[in-house]
Amino acid sequence: MRILLDESMPRRFAASLSGHDVRTVGQCGWAGTKNGRLLALAATQFDVLVTADRNIQYQQNLKALPIAIIVLATQDGRIRSFQQLVPKLLATLKSLVPFSLVELRL
Repeated sequence: MRILLDESMPRRFAASLSGHDVRTVGQCGWAGTKNGRLLALAATQFDVLVTADRNIQYQQNLKALPIAIIVLATQDGRIRSFQQLVPKLLATLKSLVPFSLVELRL
């Protein structure tokens, strides 16, 4: 699966998702791009955006673009906390469909 990690995610988290094509917003040259434009760009090249931005669902029309979004909700935003969600994330990727948003919590 082609996965884009939002700027809200630690770059090193990409290594936790072996077996998938994972890129960061920075690697794509999209650092600083606002969410609406970022989603439009991501939808052309990726299957899913992984973010820690819990407000994205209220700020954007997620049904307008053929990309899935996974929000990782942790208390502290540390990579260790995100890594605890990796098993749930990998399981979710198996059944993820475009135009959907899934929030995973510890």
